[in-house]
Amino acid sequence: MENRSTPSNFIKNAITEDLRSGKVKEVVTRFPPEPNGYLHIGHAKAIWINFTLADEFGGKTNLRFDDTNPAKEDTEYVNSIQEDVKWLGYEWDELRFASDYFEEMYKRAELLVTKGKAYVDDLSADEIRQLRGTLTQPGQNSPHRERSVEENLDLFRRMHAGDFKDGEKVLRAKIDMSSPNINLRDPVLYRISHTHHHNTGDKWCIYPMYAFAHPLEDAIEGVTHSLCSLEFEDQRPFYDWVVAECEMPSVPHQYEFGRLNVAQTMTSKRKLKLLVDEGHVDGWDDPRMPTISGLRRRGYTPEAIRSFVYEAGISKSQGLVDLQMLEHFIREDLKLTVPRTMAVLRPLKVVITNYPEGQTEMFEVENNIENEEMGTRQVLFSRELYIERDDFMENPAHKYFRLFPGNEVRLKNAYFIKCNEFIKDEHGEVVELHCTYDPETKSGSGFTGRKVKGTLHWVEASQAVPAEFRLYEPLISAEAPDEVVADLEGLDAPAEKAEPSFLDQINPKSIDILQGFVEPALRESVAQDKYQFFRHGYFNVDSKYSAPGHLVFNLVVPLKSSFQPPKQG
Repeated sequence: MENRSTPSNFIKNAITEDLRSGKVKEVVTRFPPEPNGYLHIGHAKAIWINFTLADEFGGKTNLRFDDTNPAKEDTEYVNSIQEDVKWLGYEWDELRFASDYFEEMYKRAELLVTKGKAYVDDLSADEIRQLRGTLTQPGQNSPHRERSVEENLDLFRRMHAGDFKDGEKVLRAKIDMSSPNINLRDPVLYRISHTHHHNTGDKWCIYPMYAFAHPLEDAIEGVTHSLCSLEFEDQRPFYDWVVAECEMPSVPHQYEFGRLNVAQTMTSKRKLKLLVDEGHVDGWDDPRMPTISGLRRRGYTPEAIRSFVYEAGISKSQGLVDLQMLEHFIREDLKLTVPRTMAVLRPLKVVITNYPEGQTEMFEVENNIENEEMGTRQVLFSRELYIERDDFMENPAHKYFRLFPGNEVRLKNAYFIKCNEFIKDEHGEVVELHCTYDPETKSGSGFTGRKVKGTLHWVEASQAVPAEFRLYEPLISAEAPDEVVADLEGLDAPAEKAEPSFLDQINPKSIDILQGFVEPALRESVAQDKYQFFRHGYFNVDSKYSAPGHLVFNLVVPLKSSFQPPKQG
């Protein structure tokens, strides 16, 4: 993997100063996903930031699973996250789990209770929410807020012992219900959940809330720079409160960066899971999904994704990145490394009537005209071929330079052919063209007698390999999905409106499955083999549905885009 450092940014400057002043001796970061779904393109930025910054300063990065909510977590997610991080090209120093620290967290919670900084509350989640207040109105104290330390300690220990049902009691921090920061209005620290945990089994029936556990995990691991996305900025005062009041010997500092929002891309794990659960996609790795596994299956490379997040950069502001920017980097990564071959996605048969029956010949063709080191291959030519259906028009439109009655075109790497007649089926569809070829126009022969404006790709019919092609468009029709709009405006999308508006934005044309042919040279292709198909784009052999005798190609990205990355300078 290339060792490309992060561009100058506010986090890098802070780390430099912390090392210079002696505030920290070694940089320690962490990538802390919750194992409640698969990683997506937004996580790629967080991974890159944490691993690259630590590496630049000779530090270390832990992969830590914030597994504090067993009801939504699964070992499937744990395994997929590790696979994705490795595939992106990063190696963690230590693998950690929040659940490794449950005993320590419980002791620190008891410490808060004995200091009068936490209390057991009998209110339900809805009642707590109602008393929480709003951005303009202060909250109200719980009637149980003034319980004695002794009573709170007894109740909390009984919560731990399993004496109460789910939701019957919670442990809350005792801070300030009138604080202008809602996150400081006595947030919940522990809730009761008699749920089997993937790592600790049935040992625990109370689990720490993420906002309480996360700063403790950072402090326990000696994290120096806790890097997270901007939506956690308002939680930083509580983060600092937890570290201080729990008397942690190591004091990490939280820094927030702008989240990576990509146009026509939705990255809420809750909504992505809904797509999977309701069958709108064929899994977390569906090539239309913005997950790392979906991008991998579609044909994206780790190099392209790393280049993309590098170009997006690190800043404190939220922004919307054009999807074409991501597509640009996969084109740049593939254009000199993959073979350029011919595939016909919507086949129309061509019979060259003056080419001798039973005769064949081979043409030597470059595998990549921009990279001579990739060598050449032999392409079979005969009397019968397939071309693209849209390369013929019975009644040509203005400036249509492909095949139509009486017109002559070049077959790429072969001969000029002229359409003389066509055959239709009983439905009036053109099913076969009869053409003639001019043997003097052989490609590479130096023929200059006349010129043609159209060049068509083709596949020889007798040896053509049947293949399935899956063409993709963005899964979300809206340029900026609801969650992205909310993120850019600094708002939370209303939960009651999220599902309907989100499902309404699904693009019904996000996938188009075609049956066509590829060159014989591709017959033995296996999963993750990549090609550029002339005039179509870059394609990748699908890892789920492709099999020997049944090739399935995913469109990675079309050939052209108007996007130009900004110049570095």
